[in-house]
Amino acid sequence: VLDSQYGMYVWPCAVVLAQYLWAHRRSLPDKRVLEIGAGVSLPGVVAARCGAQVILSDSEELPQCLQSCRSSCLMNRLPHVPVLGLTWGRVSPELLSLAPTDIILGSDVFFDPKDFEDILTTIYFLLEKNPQAQFWTTYQVRSADWSIEALLYKWNLKSIHVPLHSFGADKEHLASSSMPGRHTIEMMIISLAQSEGT
Repeated sequence: VLDSQYGMYVWPCAVVLAQYLWAHRRSLPDKRVLEIGAGVSLPGVVAARCGAQVILSDSEELPQCLQSCRSSCLMNRLPHVPVLGLTWGRVSPELLSLAPTDIILGSDVFFDPKDFEDILTTIYFLLEKNPQAQFWTTYQVRSADWSIEALLYKWNLKSIHVPLHSFGADKEHLASSSMPGRHTIEMMIISLAQSEGT
């Protein structure tokens, strides 16, 4: 989806995650949702349109990404959705003062391996504060040695693989890209490996 007026490109991962949200739309009203690395914010916008209480976030060091979040909200008649600058791996006042969260969304945030640990540090912090919450994420497999298993183990997190066909996102037009190269999209749900006291 390319919006020429705003120059926004929606990556296939965002479309797949949005499809998952749509498939689970009946469970979304009144859920508290935080999208990280939101950019164009398609998943967050879908969640908000389905009745969730959404907060969008992207790096405080990337004002153009925060502006993309705001533009998406305005285009989708969601002017009240808050947009926060949250930088992965940094415990900031914004992160510390976040309201309780049920679902964290992240589409294609596992892009650059040097960011993986910062992302999971932030996710771990959020899940520790909200032990029943889940991190719903889609990612593109860009190399054969791509894995976050060791980092998940290090941060006491577990993941469940969600097959794309289970929510109708295995269709060519959804999970494909016009870009060259391999574009296998995967989805997983990450949560605390074990909650305290269980």
